[in-house]
Amino acid sequence: MKKIVLLIVFLISSLAHCQYMDPVASQMGSEFIKADQYIGQDALGYQYFLKNSTLFKLKNGESYQYKNIYLGKISKVDIQNSLKIVVFYESFNTVVILDSLLNEIQKIDFLINKQNIISSAVGISSRNNLWVFNSANQQVGLYDYLNKEYKTISIPITGTIKYYQTNVNNFFWIDENNDAYTCNVFGKIMNLGHVPDFDLVQLVSSLSIVFKKDGVLYYHILNGDKNIAITLEEKSYISFYYVDQNLSIFTDEGITKYQINLP
Repeated sequence: MKKIVLLIVFLISSLAHCQYMDPVASQMGSEFIKADQYIGQDALGYQYFLKNSTLFKLKNGESYQYKNIYLGKISKVDIQNSLKIVVFYESFNTVVILDSLLNEIQKIDFLINKQNIISSAVGISSRNNLWVFNSANQQVGLYDYLNKEYKTISIPITGTIKYYQTNVNNFFWIDENNDAYTCNVFGKIMNLGHVPDFDLVQLVSSLSIVFKKDGVLYYHILNGDKNIAITLEEKSYISFYYVDQNLSIFTDEGITKYQINLP
């Protein structure tokens, strides 16, 4: 009986130790890309990046590009749906939706909308909707770009949005106090807790983030108090992108791809 108890204690201790071991990323390959900003990789393995205000899509020598000289600098690119890529030009209060070949499907100019929309955050949502954070009233809304209809769904948000990210069901943001929140399609806002100070950050699940601080990459569970360092070969890099256990690290030399199993 004593041996059984000792064995159980040992197993529990081992599981707890494994749970908090620093995850090690296994390098899978690299690709030379000269870019101003790396956007990320879609589900089909295409790489997206910006150079000279032009959006590029690249895979195995296959290349597409999009540039709008009248709208200038691109503020944000949403590649969650490779058939409906969302390109946001905040300075012109305008969104462009592209197809998989980076052909323009639709251009949305919020300046001519009668509902006084000043967009400072935009991302893809469900069906034909876009998430829009309207700075005019500090509220989250949904814009149906086919029917050209906009509806406000949230109460006014206090504070300044420091970082935002969207998926089909949620608008996620971190404010200037490093407090994280999410708003669903029904307008319900939930406080996800305080996040550590970061230089770069990405929401990787509904309850966790990966962030870079002082050159080190960390995995962090929201509402938790432990940062788990991710071991990389690169000691100096510009940005990162994580999706489906694949981690891309962007440096001056290009992109290095890793496979990593996060807790």
